[in-house]
Amino acid sequence: MNLRRRKKLQRRLLEAAAWAEPRDVAALLRAGADPDRPGGGSTPLYRASVQGRAANVRTLLAAGADPDRESGAGEEGLPLCAAACWGHEETVRALLAAGADPRRREDAGRGRTALEWAEAAGHEPTRALLAAAGASR
Repeated sequence: MNLRRRKKLQRRLLEAAAWAEPRDVAALLRAGADPDRPGGGSTPLYRASVQGRAANVRTLLAAGADPDRESGAGEEGLPLCAAACWGHEETVRALLAAGADPRRREDAGRGRTALEWAEAAGHEPTRALLAAAGASR
């Protein structure tokens, strides 16, 4: 696949991860988009996680997206932290089921944990879910 087509597919996957249906995400993955490749500083998994698109999160994880990969641009970080910050419980469950580390800190280990994000945002059910999974501060 040529570079131009790969970039186009990746841009479309980033958009679809946040807003489209899982079938659209799956079609882009079948066409050759990379579930783990960042674009514009964000990974598809991070975009789906911050929007609470649990079905898209599961689709990306099934295609090989790393649940512990940081997006690494500006304010973005770990998918689990993004989902916890907004109280997206179903997304948090999907990430934990795929092996996301609930004790991991964003910003290369210097930032907040998912538990700290959930506490700061006042999402008690999400906080309890993370605590039950072994999350710490």
